[in-house]
Amino acid sequence: MTHIAVLGSTNMDLVAYVHRAPKLGETVAGREFRTIPGGKGANQAVAAARAGARVSMIGAVGSDDFGARLRAELDGAGVATERLRTVEGPSGTAHIVVDDDGDNAIIVIPGANGTVTSLSPGDETLIATAHALLLQLELPLSAVIAGAEAARRHGVRTVLTPAPAQPLPPELLAATDLLVPNEHEAAALTGVADPHAAAEHLLRYVPEVVITLGASGSLYAARGASPVTIPAPRVRAVDTTAAGDTFTGALAVALGEGRPAPDALAWASAAAALSVQRPGASSSMPYRSEIDAL
Repeated sequence: MTHIAVLGSTNMDLVAYVHRAPKLGETVAGREFRTIPGGKGANQAVAAARAGARVSMIGAVGSDDFGARLRAELDGAGVATERLRTVEGPSGTAHIVVDDDGDNAIIVIPGANGTVTSLSPGDETLIATAHALLLQLELPLSAVIAGAEAARRHGVRTVLTPAPAQPLPPELLAATDLLVPNEHEAAALTGVADPHAAAEHLLRYVPEVVITLGASGSLYAARGASPVTIPAPRVRAVDTTAAGDTFTGALAVALGEGRPAPDALAWASAAAALSVQRPGASSSMPYRSEIDAL
């Protein structure tokens, strides 16, 4: 069985559903509120576990009620949490507004995630046993770099989601095997709006790039090969929160199983298409049997 390690954030998502998002200074009436376990790291961990991998989570939760619930939710999803430490203080939170078109706006408050500035004893040993290490940018960069470099030392594939978008240090890029931005993050990283041109630019720094294109699918590019665009299944989106994390988690599983990149992207796109038809982050993620069926 493919083993995926995830070094990343664990947040409680505080989600307000509205007809339309408020403008600056405006108050609008919402129709529903939910608290849903999330965080880009935890989301990718749950997505990979439901897609059929053995998954281990590295990170931190707070000593509050949210922290206990976040750990319990990961345990319930089959994610190993021995390397998920509990620190004094609040857990991370994400404050999310979702409109009737399924689009969202998010404010992330790091909480316990901000204490993860480096690897703890035992983290590198765990990373060394994995087929891939999934990384995002909701932890301090020092920890992300340490994780990527540890994976590189042990020949473990590093998959980096550059979100929230920010300049990437050369040492992080040098230790990244596969970069998975969405089209907006790719444009922010390169200053180039066209995804094909952005992918070509990013290949100067990393050997493989996947740019997710929302309803248009995804673009795969690798050094020495022609880029490939994989269409996404046509579905009606209810909530796009964590669609990218679902895609990345499923993609890591498919690649870990040795599937060719186009097949892996198609399978990951099916997982993301299923997730956007359901509300919430981790609560929306499909199981392997559902992905196979679609």
